[in-house]
Amino acid sequence: MSEASIMRRIMVAASAAGARVFRNNVGLFDTKDGRKIRTGLCVGSSDLIGWTPVQVRPDMVGKKVAIFTALEVKAGRGSATKDQAAFIEAVKNAGGIAEVVRGEDQALDLLKSPPSGSE
Repeated sequence: MSEASIMRRIMVAASAAGARVFRNNVGLFDTKDGRKIRTGLCVGSSDLIGWTPVQVRPDMVGKKVAIFTALEVKAGRGSATKDQAAFIEAVKNAGGIAEVVRGEDQALDLLKSPPSGSE
């Protein structure tokens, strides 16, 4: 299965689970008049970017919050680049949800057990 089809399946599954993730195309291209245009959040940012709502514990006033979510989709045995791995670690260190995922089951497991907070 291609990364694109895995990504579409993850997006549908994440939405059904209450999370919202959006395709983040990172790249650089030239316009017809020769200008360079950079797209995406930043170099190394994950394929899917969004948030996962969680119910805050009573000690956190009982409100719902959105946890920043970054899913780097890989097919087969593909691995994250150095920049992608650094982005994932930065998100995790800040208390967000971030990981390389290879399918919707892995993504859903990750979304269902968000971090308890940054250390």
